[in-house]
Amino acid sequence: MTFVYPAVFTPHEKDNGFHVEFPDLECCEADGPDLEDAVENARDAARNWITAELEDTCEIPPSTHVDDIELKEGMFIKNIMVIIKLLPDND
Repeated sequence: MTFVYPAVFTPHEKDNGFHVEFPDLECCEADGPDLEDAVENARDAARNWITAELEDTCEIPPSTHVDDIELKEGMFIKNIMVIIKLLPDND
């Protein structure tokens, strides 16, 4: 399954890193010392969040359109794609 969610990137005040939040994925956040690492860490965080939800409730929230997300100065949005391979239960 392929999921795409907008991620809000906020630059760190003291270094070149970024804090990342997913408005649609409750408490799903990541950080990175640079943009490349922040994107990869955000992808990992989203993958873990979605995998846990699929195992627990199978209810995945819809993706918010980027135009509906309010940003403060310096923030920007990148859509993050996550691919999850579903395996059959081995019960």
